[in-house]
Amino acid sequence: MFNIFKKVFSKTTKAIKEVAPKKKKKITIEEFEDILLEADVNYELVEIFLEDLPNSIDRITAYNRLISVFQYKADWKFYNGEDRPFVDMIVGVNGAGKTTTIAKLAKLYQKEGRSVILGAGDTFRAAAIEQLTKWANRLNIPIISTKQGHDPSAVVYDTISSAKAKDIDVVIIDTAGRLHTQTNLGEELKKMVRIADKAMKNAPHRKMLILDGTQGSSSINQAKVFNKMIGIDGIIITKLDGTAKGGSVLSIANELKMPIYYIGTGESPDDLIRFKANEYVNTILDEIFI
Repeated sequence: MFNIFKKVFSKTTKAIKEVAPKKKKKITIEEFEDILLEADVNYELVEIFLEDLPNSIDRITAYNRLISVFQYKADWKFYNGEDRPFVDMIVGVNGAGKTTTIAKLAKLYQKEGRSVILGAGDTFRAAAIEQLTKWANRLNIPIISTKQGHDPSAVVYDTISSAKAKDIDVVIIDTAGRLHTQTNLGEELKKMVRIADKAMKNAPHRKMLILDGTQGSSSINQAKVFNKMIGIDGIIITKLDGTAKGGSVLSIANELKMPIYYIGTGESPDDLIRFKANEYVNTILDEIFI
């Protein structure tokens, strides 16, 4: 797993090497600042990290500062068989990798021996329905869909009802992500959540936000919008293998105070791994300290 983290954050660690080409036992506070900014940690958080630090910093001191942003209370909701079907609702802006991530989650559940059904709740874009259907066919799992423009809440109800009737373990529901019409989207998402609860009490059990890692710290504003709309339980960050902005994970964790469940590591259905804060921080520090 640790090697996977090194691979995923290789562009970030390459950027760090440009600022700190030689590994040392200790670095100066100025070097620490330059490294964090180069990795796209936002300036306000860098200032917090640097507060009251000595002029010379060792690995333990650096580790304790960086890991501190992950010390939030996290309600880690995972399928445990008590809620059946377990309903995941996936939200995020268009282009963040939402549909591909849904396929990755479905594959992950399959590998755990769970049965899965998909709900094509992004009825705003015909391409989203088609793409999700292709993934469902590829993974050999059922999908509930409708025509473009139809009520997405009906898809939510039908998908959960179908899962109950067919004794399926997990429901994964896609949603629209057009933030430029926030009012309409907000009302639509709230309705989908209400209808999910009508179809099955306490559903959706988990509302996950997909963030594009290549957008760096700017994705935080997206998260705040979605969280205000319906409340988010956790985050999946995509495309981190394609960016040098891996330090933004620190900014995201600090600002949002919600768990990062998974990170995307590529384009195939298997390219999804559980995020582990200690391995992430150590991957960064391995490029700085001896």
